[in-house]
This record gives sequence, structure tokens and C-alpha cells, in this order.
Amino acid sequence: MNRFSYVKATSVDHAVDVLTADPAAKVLAGGTNLVDLMKYDVERPTTVVDIKRLPLGDIEALDDGALRIGALVSNADAAYDRQVEENCPLLASAILAGASPQLRNAATTGGNLMQRTRCYYFYDPSAPCNKRDPGTGCGAIGGVNRIHAILGASASCIATHPSDMCVGLAALDAVVEVSGPQGKRDIAFEDFHRLPKDDERGDRPDLDNTLQLGEIVTGVRVPRQAFGQNYTYLKLRDRLSYAFALVSVAAGLTLENGVITSASVALGGVAHKPWRDKRAEDMLKGQTPSREIFTAFAERILSPAVGQGDNDFKISLARRAIVRALAQAASGTPQRQSQKSYA
Repeated sequence: MNRFSYVKATSVDHAVDVLTADPAAKVLAGGTNLVDLMKYDVERPTTVVDIKRLPLGDIEALDDGALRIGALVSNADAAYDRQVEENCPLLASAILAGASPQLRNAATTGGNLMQRTRCYYFYDPSAPCNKRDPGTGCGAIGGVNRIHAILGASASCIATHPSDMCVGLAALDAVVEVSGPQGKRDIAFEDFHRLPKDDERGDRPDLDNTLQLGEIVTGVRVPRQAFGQNYTYLKLRDRLSYAFALVSVAAGLTLENGVITSASVALGGVAHKPWRDKRAEDMLKGQTPSREIFTAFAERILSPAVGQGDNDFKISLARRAIVRALAQAASGTPQRQSQKSYA
């Protein structure tokens, strides 16, 4: 671990000032990811900005029915909060599918958004990794890539985003609240995380998100949804506890007289960011729930999927997971995270 300066932020503005002055500074909240990366010598911040004592730990109901979840709300507190359970149970379920009780007690909302990939090569400073060290290559391409991306990858990076909470937030059309040198701004959740290559910044797998220099996440807003019991978070992994998703599906449906009037489906474990295809979701509207229409939707959303060898199985696994998740949502039988078997 490298030597670094430690700053205890006294306000959001103080944290922003330190982050702006030192581009190599990193924010410390729960520390469940950053500290590990520092121990592995993957992250080498010159300054660590501790924000744990800032007033960002509340869950607040807004006048429009949305919930604001502060950046320092622990995963455990968010998952078991009455307002979250009642207004966005899909989010609560996604959180409970992640990590372990001990980690959920420490991990934070903002930390989940900033969480970095669990790619083997990213964690190994001796291996080539364009995300960790741009220009060195991608060891996963042509290497061991069982856990890697099948959607949205580039020729220089096939890493996946590891968070379960973020998949739920993507399906719920959350909004990320940030503060920075230019003041406060909102970022639509679909625009917060980025793919390794985009039109604005080119091929930059080292950039996980669209935060600007000095900006800090202060919370997320989750709009009130009408999914009721017609939702599920289905996570498929190598073991049923404390493992990252090979494929996960957050699905929410609105049904009127047995017909789908709105649909929201986000995938995890398959791309550099939580994956949604809103145009594909439109094909579910006006349809009566059936295996046939769910299978057609799965084929549509996975049409651009490309395997890398070891992870070819993810394409068929994702197809079956989407169909199962939509069937669970349509029947109002969401996956129970406390059960160690799949419904």
C-alpha cells in the first residue's frame, strides 16, 4: 500500500475542494472496495477523503412520492427500511442478493455506485489491464474470461460491473445526485456508468462513470413505481451466498386486466454497466404475459451478445434467466433472497 494523506471531510463542499485540488484523491465511505484495492496495490490514491461523518445517511420521502437515499446509507439500512420495502421492493431485493450481512452493514449506497470491477486481471498488478493501466492490453481477451462481458464490451476491455444494487436502480430509473465545483447536478442512472468505449470519450475503459473532476455522489432518487408485487430480482451465480452474479435480472411489470402496460428489465453480470434496452422493453407493452413473448424479448435484448470463449454459456444462461424473471414478475412471485433455491 502506498503512502497517502488522510483528510476527514467536514462538509460536502470541503470534500469537493480536496477532490478538485488532487485528481488522484479517492473518497472513503464504507471502504469495502477501496481498501481492498489499495491493499492489492491497484488503487494508489495520494489523498483519501473520509466522508463517513457527513450528513448523507438519511432516507427521505419526497413530495412526488420518490425516495431520496443518501450516499452514506448502508446497504443493510436501505434494504430493511420500511419506505424502501413498501415503495421499491425490487431495490430491497437486489441489495439483499449482494455480498454478506457483514458487508451490507458497512457498504454504502454511494460506494455501490462507485464499485469497481472484480475482473481477475484488474486485481493483479502483474497482469495487463487497460482498465487499471491504459495501453497495457486486456488479459481477459483470449485469457480466463468466464465471468466477463457478453454485451457492450470493446476491443480493449470485457470487464463487468459487479453491483447488484445498481442493477435494481437501473431498472427503477433512479437519478444520481452529485455535488462538484460547479454546484449540484442530477445524472440519470442510465448515464452514470459508461461502457468502455463511447462517442464522447472514445476507448477509455479506465473511466467507470461520468463524474467530472471534484464531483462526489451525495445520494440517489428512486421514483415511485407501480410494480406492486409484479417484480423480481433473480441472481444466478456459482454459489448461492456471497458470490458475484454470472447473470442477474431485475424485472418489473405493470399489469392491467392481464395485459402488460409497462416493463422495465435490467441485466447484471453481463456488461460494463447495468444493461437495459428500452426499445426492447416496448415490445412487451400491450402483450399478455407468456413464455413465448418473454422468449422473444430475451432474444431481442441479447441479439448483440458476443461470447469470449469461457463465457459463451452466459448467452444461453441470460436468455433463460430473463424468461424466468419475467415469469416470476408476471405471476407476482418475486425471488426470495432468503431462500437458497430458485422459484
